[in-house]
Amino acid sequence: MASLGIAVHAAVNARLLRVAPPARPVPERVSVVLPVRDEAARLDDCLAALLAARDVPDLEIVVYDDASTDATGRILAGWARRDRRIVALRGAGPPPGWLGKPHACARGAAAATGTVLVFVDADVILAADGLARAVLLLRASGLDLISPYPRQVAASPAERLVQPLLTWSWLALLPLRAAERSPRPSLAAAGGQFLCVDAAAYRRAGGHAGVRDQILEDIALLRAVKRSGGRGVVVDGSALATNRMYAGWAELRDGYAKSLAAAGGGPAASAAQIGLLWWLFVLPAAAAALGSRAGLAGYLAGVAGRVVAARRTGGRSWPDAAAHPVSVGLLGYLTALSWWRRRRGTATWKGRPVTAPPPRREPRGAGS
Repeated sequence: MASLGIAVHAAVNARLLRVAPPARPVPERVSVVLPVRDEAARLDDCLAALLAARDVPDLEIVVYDDASTDATGRILAGWARRDRRIVALRGAGPPPGWLGKPHACARGAAAATGTVLVFVDADVILAADGLARAVLLLRASGLDLISPYPRQVAASPAERLVQPLLTWSWLALLPLRAAERSPRPSLAAAGGQFLCVDAAAYRRAGGHAGVRDQILEDIALLRAVKRSGGRGVVVDGSALATNRMYAGWAELRDGYAKSLAAAGGGPAASAAQIGLLWWLFVLPAAAAALGSRAGLAGYLAGVAGRVVAARRTGGRSWPDAAAHPVSVGLLGYLTALSWWRRRRGTATWKGRPVTAPPPRREPRGAGS
């Protein structure tokens, strides 16, 4: 019954999910902030799509190169020479107390001059009308921040098992309208791949400086916006952009291992959350395999919820949804791995630890 209730909730949320209006010219300056580090393989496609944006006549693209060690800097310099809308910045890495992505976003936002800030990752490809439609939805909704969730591209078996859980989790488990209205930090979901925020609300919330040490800086930023009196929510971005977060098992494993521990709140809370998901979606499948009709009903309800989420967000619904118990089981493994690496101090991403070093303390008597 619980699994069926979650499937019904996913169907209700699918109808409530905000959709961007048709494109028309955006009457304000829009600043896209693109943080990059070692993105030579992705940068060309991402920038080409951004520069091809329609109906955004006053556009700037601020790209912050976070001490890349590959050809990212050379590629970025070439684009900046060819198109004056690109502002190319380069830094030497985050200072103590900061993680890399929040620092890069903060530096990019500080240089931006638009009344709307759009944060995009290099693995996101926007549709030609995607940028304009996202900004128009932000203004039409009256919200301070929206997170248009891109259509997730999953190619390898591991990606097809794990990536659909991203959209399924918030569509099936988060009450969207309550999350939109409520100031409660727990009712927040956002994806840092594509965020659209009013520039004044961003600065009022403290920007990325206020979430400088957060691995899940996207959710933390939305919570900061809420604490400052603003509102925000995840919205349908499946027609606005596509996103392939990870290519293959190794990249996916390391990507989730850096972040899942941060999502749980603590080892005990993470264990409780995974245990609940296993009880709802893995145990019924095991019972069904032993001939239980109740187990079969629970398994089918879980599959139905996945099908609803996939169809609503442009994902692959079949046969991937049939493996929902395997997906949830794999999520449990990745969560355990994330905590294991966190405790051992081996959790890294792009050559850096995923926990920020503490700020330096001035010695006593220093200063003027």
